[in-house]
Amino acid sequence: MLVGAMDTKGSEFAFVRDVIRQAGLNVVSVDFGVLGQPAFATEIGRAEVAALGGGDLERLRSGEHKDEAMATMAAGLTAVVRRLYAEGRLDGILGMGGSGGTSIATSAMRALPVGVPKLMVSTVGGGDVAPYAGTKDITFMPSVLDVAGFNRISRRIYANAAAAIAGMVEAQRPVEPHDKPLIGASMFGNTTAAVDRARARLEQAGMEVLVFHATGTGGRTMEDLVRDRQLQGVLDLTTTELADEVCGGVMSAGPERGHAAPGAGIPVVFAPGCVDMANFGAPQTVPARYAARRLYKWNPNVTLLRTDVAENARIGEMLAGAANAASGPVAMLWPLRGFSMLDSPDGAFWDPEADHACYAAVRARLRPSVRVIEVDGNINDPPFADLAADTLLEMMPLKSPSPSGGG
Repeated sequence: MLVGAMDTKGSEFAFVRDVIRQAGLNVVSVDFGVLGQPAFATEIGRAEVAALGGGDLERLRSGEHKDEAMATMAAGLTAVVRRLYAEGRLDGILGMGGSGGTSIATSAMRALPVGVPKLMVSTVGGGDVAPYAGTKDITFMPSVLDVAGFNRISRRIYANAAAAIAGMVEAQRPVEPHDKPLIGASMFGNTTAAVDRARARLEQAGMEVLVFHATGTGGRTMEDLVRDRQLQGVLDLTTTELADEVCGGVMSAGPERGHAAPGAGIPVVFAPGCVDMANFGAPQTVPARYAARRLYKWNPNVTLLRTDVAENARIGEMLAGAANAASGPVAMLWPLRGFSMLDSPDGAFWDPEADHACYAAVRARLRPSVRVIEVDGNINDPPFADLAADTLLEMMPLKSPSPSGGG
């Protein structure tokens, strides 16, 4: 599928369309331009896109409602993309444009599941594309020049883009078994030992485990996969993104982090992994209000702030709120000897008082029906990881046999 403004970029899209067709693929073109006349007739026109977005194309054509036009065409294109994918008529999508076209095209791309080829040729492709990509696997190709006309450079870039999307669609993919339940797990450097051991135990029991780095984007991606109904269980051992939300760190996943799996009714095991730390950049980027606090230089670009009693209490309230939203099986595993590698006896972030504040807040607000399992150890101790994996296995709809040995 080709998506773009076929008035201002029409000749460029016609060129790409022809290259893709020469590769033997069918092409459906969608026009989301609103001003000039399209350069060629598309399979899905701008009037249909505008109508699906709830707007009036004649009103948008005046050019006086740019923001409204962007929102309308983005919503309409998203509806088109979802429909064609549901009908089995979309195997890959390619967009080209500047910042406006990129915003509209990627809005629709984000509505597609992970794994569907998505390519955006963009004037902003070499910069910070996080707002455009969201949590989806969109490939960005810098256009180098504006998407405006042909020359010896742009023609090659357009041809490369056509070849890239054709190759992604045509590439023979390995046959993958889909009979294994798919589990999402959250991990950080300071909980790697726990998650690696639990993952191995789950895989031995017949699960397939996706591990997400809890950097804000990782947590959001995991929860988007839950909403896309691709995960059958979640081992949420590393809820550190809540600490960043509370402390203003750089790795927040938002205040609703942790709510997706309970809300979807799928089994979830929570733990307070790495809530003893919030993340900032290099030391000079740490806000002045934290100058007198315990800081740890994890690497030249990451500085960790030890959360205090008040912050841990707030994090505990948020953890309880997430667990209380559960409409399915949920359990809270609590390591009594620290939440991370640093938060262990003699560790740089060891603070039993702050840890207890988090636990007390959870206990005070948690529904009585939510199971809390205390473990007399650190989160990275093997017994904790084994129990976390076994607890999730017990809650899975099709109970898998427990793995033998120590995992």
